[in-house]
Amino acid sequence: MFKRNPRTWARTALEFLYPRGGWYRAARYVIHRLRRLPDPAHRISRGIAAGVFVCFTPLFGLHFLSAALVAWVVRGNILAALLATFVGNPLTFPLIAELSLDLGSRFLGMPVDMHLPQVIEAVGKAMGEIWNNFLALFTPRRAEWGGVRHLFYRVFLPYTVGGLMPGLGAALIAYGLANPVISAYQKARIKRLKKRYEKRMADQVARLAGEEPAKRGILRRGKGEAK
Repeated sequence: MFKRNPRTWARTALEFLYPRGGWYRAARYVIHRLRRLPDPAHRISRGIAAGVFVCFTPLFGLHFLSAALVAWVVRGNILAALLATFVGNPLTFPLIAELSLDLGSRFLGMPVDMHLPQVIEAVGKAMGEIWNNFLALFTPRRAEWGGVRHLFYRVFLPYTVGGLMPGLGAALIAYGLANPVISAYQKARIKRLKKRYEKRMADQVARLAGEEPAKRGILRRGKGEAK
């Protein structure tokens, strides 16, 4: 009755591309968590900048680890960095990849002919070669590294070089936007909590003040009955 049905691979992939409740709800959840982090605004903002910067790197599958490492280096909030990797999602990755590959290829003097379909093809070929080379350790198969080299020199290297400047720019913009907003939110929240505390203390004092005359009346009636 209370058992949960395990998610299928198809459902997991679908929720990765389109989260349950939609991207708007997911974004609101991330913003809510960022506002409630128990750290100064500048540290949270550094963490956000670290997470945004990592989204412009080709370290797919390692963005959480990379964001945590960069946040630790810049003394930012690590949880904020992990949440900020939400900027890199299936909707933005194609744009980030296209921009980074274009800039990196031009900077390194390479042909600008690696687009998303070619990147997917290169990744698939490299993964196939890695699996084949693993089997070659135990079988007569011959190891091949051409696809892996092609992926490194035509995708990973230009992607890394081309993503540095946009990543740094996006990180600085994220810090500049987040720091004043989070700082203002934290100050307003402290004021609200202070008002609630003062109101609660005032109510408690008023309640005690009201109980005191009642106690005096009870004591007087007790003395009269004793007489």
